[in-house]
Parts: sequence; structure tokens; C-alpha cells
Amino acid sequence: MIFADKVVQLRKKSGWSQEELAEKLNVTRQSVSKWEGAQSIPDLEKILQLAQIFGVSTDYLLKDELAEAEYTKSDDSSSVRRVSMEEANAFLQVKQATAGRIAFATFLCILSPICLFLLAAASETGMLPIRENLAGGAGMIVMLLLVAVAVAMFISCGGMTSPYAYLEAEVFETEYGVSGMVRERQRQYRSTYTRYNVLGACLCILSAIPLFGGAFLSENGLFLVGMLSVMLLLIGLGVIFFIVGGVNWASMEKLLQEGDYTRTKKKTSSITGVVSTVYWCVAAAVYLACSLPGHSWRESWVIWPVAGVLFAAVMTVCSALAGRKK
Repeated sequence: MIFADKVVQLRKKSGWSQEELAEKLNVTRQSVSKWEGAQSIPDLEKILQLAQIFGVSTDYLLKDELAEAEYTKSDDSSSVRRVSMEEANAFLQVKQATAGRIAFATFLCILSPICLFLLAAASETGMLPIRENLAGGAGMIVMLLLVAVAVAMFISCGGMTSPYAYLEAEVFETEYGVSGMVRERQRQYRSTYTRYNVLGACLCILSAIPLFGGAFLSENGLFLVGMLSVMLLLIGLGVIFFIVGGVNWASMEKLLQEGDYTRTKKKTSSITGVVSTVYWCVAAAVYLACSLPGHSWRESWVIWPVAGVLFAAVMTVCSALAGRKK
């Protein structure tokens, strides 16, 4: 059996198309077609990659007299999980269903302090005949209720996607046709993803207008808090667009193992995941502590934009350190 026939046999046994094999080798589909048609022979580097991908010896690939495949003992391809077409479609459907819920839960978290701000400002200006401590307590109750609803939605969505957690953390292979299907969906969704990012960015940028406008138009505390509430509302709407588009796009990148989900990055994902969880837990604890009645709740909202900027820096440092260790 010649080299060309062996490549065809191993590729079909693995359930890959010529395009999928070409992607794994970083070559064109025409190159794979020429190899299988005995029109050309790959260089030594590609032969070594073929042997590693298929889990066979280079002797088997190069020696025509070896008709039976010689599988290498060091290859661990048999332990790599394979994603079927049905599983890939189910994963994309679940992510599409949960994207809106996650976005709305985040929206509730962003809006949760508005009631606290308005009640406290109304009490302070005398618009409501209640003590400031009572207004602050009522506002805190509403805020915690909204956060509780959001957390329940986050947990529910996490339970729905938990069977597919390995797609983000583990290296896997896809069966025939999966990569092509996902790339076609990605191509169709690209314009929507771009539009959502544009809308999200514009809303977040425009959200500063009510706050600055309120500061110039009036010095009334309640009016300023109202403008702050409008700002948070615009930010929340912008975040909805970011999350819905980002979740759907990331689900396709996970199946293709591209972007933030390449095989290399998956090896450091456990470290960054722990750091991210701890970071946001600490940020939430600081925010709640600063928002309690008697504390500087009027300025506590600043914690979130500051935490967002610092988070990017923290993740960059973690990635750099993980890359160094590797």
C-alpha cells in the first residue's frame, strides 16, 4: 500500500474531510488532495505531523511493504474525546437559549443599585417622608432581591451548559462535517456579531451623556441620581448586546478551538479561571460593603468600571506568567 492510499484510509477512519485534515496541518485542501492522489509527497515535517495526528509510526507511512498500521504506544489520540454532529448542534442550541438569560441576569445586576440610589436621594431631599436609614435598607433589600434572581438565572444556565464544559477545558477532536457546519454558522452570524458589538459599544459610550448632562443642568441630588440611573440603564442595554453576541460567537470558537479556546490556551485556562472567580467575588464583596447604609453608597458604583479595567490587567499578567511556566 502506497503512502497516498494510507493517508486516505487513515483520514476516513478518523472521520475527517480533506479540509479538516488540511486545517490540522495548516496546509491547503489542494495539498491534501495532491498527497492522496499520489501527485506529490509532503515534506518531512508534515509527515511527522501526520504520524502524530493519526497515531501511527512514520515507518508505516513511508514503507509501502507495511500494509498494517503500526500505532505508536506514546500516542494518546484514543483518549481524546470526539464531538459528534448531534452533540455540536445540541451545544450550539443550548448556548443560544442561555445567551439571552445570561445577558438579562447581568442586566439585573447592573440595575440592582438604582432603587437604593433613588430612595436614599428622595429621603435626603425630603421628597419621601422616610428616614434615610429606612430608605437605604429598603433599597438594599430590592438590590439583593434582584441580585438573587440574577444568581438563580446564572446557576440555571450553568446547569444547562455543564455537560459541555469539556469543550472549554479539554482538547478534543470533531467528527466528519462538524467543523464545516460550525464555520458556515460562524460565517452567517458574523454580521450579527459585528452589529451587536457596535450597538453595545455605542450605548456604553453614550451612557456618559446623562451623567455629565445632569451635572451641568441641575445640582438637585435627586435629579443627579436619576441621570445616574439612566446611565446604568444604557450600560445595561449595551452589556446585553455584548453578552448575547459574545456567547454565541464564543460557542462556535469553542467547537473550532480558535480564539481564546485554542489547544495552547486551554492548558492555562484552569489558572485564569480560578483567578477570575476569586477576583470578581472580592469585587462584589467590596461593592456590597461600600453600599451598605451609612457608607459611601453614592460613590460605590465606581467600583465596577474600575474593577473592569483592573480585571483586564490581572488577566494579562496571569496569561504572561502561565506562558512563562510553560
